[in-house]
Amino acid sequence: MAQKVKITTLVENTAEGSGLLAEHGISFWIEYGDGKVMFDTGQTGIIIKNAQILGIDLAQTNAIVISHGHYDHTGGLEAVLNYAKKAKIYLHPNATDKKYSYHGGSSRFIGIAGGVKKIIESHTDTNKVVWTKEPTEILPGLFVTGQIPRTNDFEIDENEFFLDEQAKQSDELPDDQAIYFNTESGLVVVFGCAHAGVINTLDYITKVTGTKNVYAIMGGFHLVGSGKLKISKVIDNLERFGVQRIGPGHCTGMEASLELRIAYPKRCFMCSVGTSCEFQAL
Repeated sequence: MAQKVKITTLVENTAEGSGLLAEHGISFWIEYGDGKVMFDTGQTGIIIKNAQILGIDLAQTNAIVISHGHYDHTGGLEAVLNYAKKAKIYLHPNATDKKYSYHGGSSRFIGIAGGVKKIIESHTDTNKVVWTKEPTEILPGLFVTGQIPRTNDFEIDENEFFLDEQAKQSDELPDDQAIYFNTESGLVVVFGCAHAGVINTLDYITKVTGTKNVYAIMGGFHLVGSGKLKISKVIDNLERFGVQRIGPGHCTGMEASLELRIAYPKRCFMCSVGTSCEFQAL
């Protein structure tokens, strides 16, 4: 039975619409049939105001899926859980690791804040946390990938993320995951940050599902600061999947977003706060 799906951007680096707020982060509200799923929670509590302006009742949230354990995807979780009392939290076990970025000789903590981590731990005690190492069904037909294998040689260039403040233990971000569902036109894939790589993610999902076509991708593609070669390889590889709708946002970066629009001018759409798109899931 087909399910009507509506995906609304709740948090993103840009915003469209009166009163809506933007920040470095991302969150999507996914209305999947009668189910309500939040994918990531942004960096701060602005998600609450944006939801109110957009007429979204967070108390209806059935599930909160965390793409990975960085602050700009988990910072709003505490505020959201004040409303989403019945929601289960889906995340990879490594999302709660201590996480740091290292630039210019100094490191900065970028992981899940202590208060949010304690909330996750308390939910674990009440069986409201679902650990997602493998593909996991959230609602009938709506899945989170779990850990994504890194199989190509052009998307693995993470060298700024670490598990310790001294920047000695590299963080390969095994917790990175995406959401997907199928439609008559092909798969729809929603990214948080795509640290595993957009193409690695699509290769994995098409392998797991046995579906070759990808109809739409949206979210953070983690191409900010990437060289032209990597950007061009990602763009060229999208053609393998027949992607028809592309919504770059958050950490995609201005250069990559522009290149995507040049390559696929009729396929790209905005991912700003307040925008939404609709699909029919199988």
